[in-house]
Amino acid sequence: MHDVLIVGNHLSATGASRAVGEDLVEQLRARGVRVHTTSQIPNKAMRLYDMLHTTWTRRRQYDVAVVDVFSGQAFRFAEAVCALLRRLRKPHVLVLHGGDLPGFAARHPRRVTRVLNGATVVTSPSSYLSEAFRSVRPDILEIPNPIDCSKYPYRHRASPLPNLIWLRAFAGIYNPVMAPRVLKHLLNEHPDCRLTMIGKDKGDGTLAETHAEVKRLGVAEQCRILPKVAKQDVPEALSAGDIFLNTSSVDNTPVTVLEAMACGLCVVSTNVGGMPHLVSDREQALLVPANDHLAMTGAVREVLQSPALASSLSAQGRRKAESCDWPNVLDQWMQLFDRLQSRSPR
Repeated sequence: MHDVLIVGNHLSATGASRAVGEDLVEQLRARGVRVHTTSQIPNKAMRLYDMLHTTWTRRRQYDVAVVDVFSGQAFRFAEAVCALLRRLRKPHVLVLHGGDLPGFAARHPRRVTRVLNGATVVTSPSSYLSEAFRSVRPDILEIPNPIDCSKYPYRHRASPLPNLIWLRAFAGIYNPVMAPRVLKHLLNEHPDCRLTMIGKDKGDGTLAETHAEVKRLGVAEQCRILPKVAKQDVPEALSAGDIFLNTSSVDNTPVTVLEAMACGLCVVSTNVGGMPHLVSDREQALLVPANDHLAMTGAVREVLQSPALASSLSAQGRRKAESCDWPNVLDQWMQLFDRLQSRSPR
């Protein structure tokens, strides 16, 4: 029997996006693993306190800890928790997240190197991050972001309609204003084209900027902007579209892209961060340069004009999603815990 502490932002109950770590907790418990978690507290200062308090007070109840690592201010959470875990001599696994983590490491090399070198194991959901940190930790283990394919009904898009879906958070790094610009150009030859944008407002002004761009372009009748949907409603929301737009300026291996492929949507994405590591251009998706709405428009146009291409993208996308299905990914986590359990000083 394994006893595991999962440290991350488990905030979906408060309206935040559901973290992969929250799904990992459920999957591990279903396999009979005893899992302790921290933290569900929205306030950042109290959340950090809760993470440290739980790590210390339950030190005799877990064999290994799993710690999410993000860039920016969130890095401090992992930094503090990992320092405590090293003091406790507890085996701990880092899970690298976010397309901006390499840039953060370039600005703070000593801090990031100390955290990575102090961990027992470092994992990455993609070769993008493992390659970025190979000089620091050449032994990074790749465990992909998982998806429960059984929850995503597949519909083959052999002749897709010009129904576009955008589903991310409204934040600057995801560049949502690019999507209505694509819509505007497509309307010239596809007057029935429609765009649905779904996401949580991250509060940096991007949502207001997107509304303003929709109005400026005169596409308000063809573009719906909806609030974030619950995780269980994502499959239904995606299934209403045929082509998924991923407009990010910075990215790693977004679960939303896997979800779209699982549903059979044809994916058109910017070629940034971990995307070329997640998919191959013209196989599982079409990749275009960042911030180039004309290139993205051309890619969508090609999908609409080529049934053979659309059919191939839809089928191969689903196969890619299935390779990241939970049973396969969970087996990798269980094998890792088997290796680490004996190293924990109870």
